Amino acid sequence: MEAMLGELVTLLLMAFALGMDAFSVGLGMGMFRLTMRQIMKIGIMIGIFHVWMPLVGMIAGRYLSEQFGSLASYLGGGLLILLGVQMIYSSLKTEEESLIAPVGKGLIFFAFGVSLDSFSAGLSLGIYGAKTLLVLISFGVAATALTWAGLMLGRRVQGWLGHYSEALGGGILLAFGLKLLLPF
Repeated sequence: MEAMLGELVTLLLMAFALGMDAFSVGLGMGMFRLTMRQIMKIGIMIGIFHVWMPLVGMIAGRYLSEQFGSLASYLGGGLLILLGVQMIYSSLKTEEESLIAPVGKGLIFFAFGVSLDSFSAGLSLGIYGAKTLLVLISFGVAATALTWAGLMLGRRVQGWLGHYSEALGGGILLAFGLKLLLPF
């Protein structure tokens, strides 16, 4: 029971960390005049991609784990470290990226882009044999809720929190990657 609780807490923290990327993007996007219907659609689409992408990553991770054993474990920890460093680095960049309009095909591309990091996390979790349903529900719910929170907050404030939230998420993933690679 204690091991399952520990795994649940770990997955919820990872889901939060990955969802912070969607939150920070939502903050910026929320400053555009979006209707509540658009906000709901954006959150749901990002949530769907935060389920689909880690599922594909977990399947690939399980395959790698079966084929390469302990080497795959180091790969999984390394991927989390790289993902965390990349999120921290991207939060420090000052240039503004062009935003894809979050409607129609643009929404699909947007959700895919925001969810790419969850593929890498899914790959790592697949290598470590995490419980698939628990991962997918955690990631999907966290991404949807944090996207909605970012969009709603973005409607009311300027982008002062966006970069910090992505750096926080990157720091959490970096810590998990180090924990997997280094015996504590």
